[in-house]
Amino acid sequence: MKKSIVLVFLSIILFSMSSFEMHKFYMAIYQINYAPEKKMLQITTRIFVDDLNKALENKYKKKFFLGTENEAPESVELFKKYLSENFAIKVNGQAKPMSFLSKEMDGDVLVCYLNIKDVTKIKSLDIYNTVLVESYPEQQNILHVTALNNKKSFLFTSTSTKQMLKY
Repeated sequence: MKKSIVLVFLSIILFSMSSFEMHKFYMAIYQINYAPEKKMLQITTRIFVDDLNKALENKYKKKFFLGTENEAPESVELFKKYLSENFAIKVNGQAKPMSFLSKEMDGDVLVCYLNIKDVTKIKSLDIYNTVLVESYPEQQNILHVTALNNKKSFLFTSTSTKQMLKY
C-alpha cells in the first residue's frame, strides 16, 4: 500500500514537471555613450550569437556561423546590413551613418563596436531598434544611453521599437 502511494506521488510529480516547458529568454544589451571631446557617439552591442545566427538564417535563407572559425566574410557583411536595417539613430532629427568598427566574442555573446562621428551637439536622439524581433517576438533589447551627464535606459520590444531622448 505504501509503495503504491509513493509510486503515484512520484508519477504525479514527474508528470507535472514534464508538462512545463522551459522558456528561453531573448535579450540583448546596447550601450550608447556620447564623447563630446571626440564629437561622436560610441556604441556597443551585446547579442547572443546563437539567436543572431538563427535570425540571420531565417532572413537570408542560408547558414550563418558568426563568432566561430567557420564565419564567412559574406556573412559578416550581411550581418552589418541587417544591423543597419534594424538599429538606427537620428541625432537632432537627422539620420546619421553608423560605422561598424569591430566585433568579438565574449562567451556566447557577440560584442560589436560602432560609432557615429561628427556629433558636435545633441538636442535629441531618436533611436529605432528591432534587432531579432522578427524572429523572436519575445525579444527584449535594453538600451542604456549616457550623454551630457545624464543616464537613461530604455526597453525595446516588438510593440515598442522607437524611443526619443531630448536634451
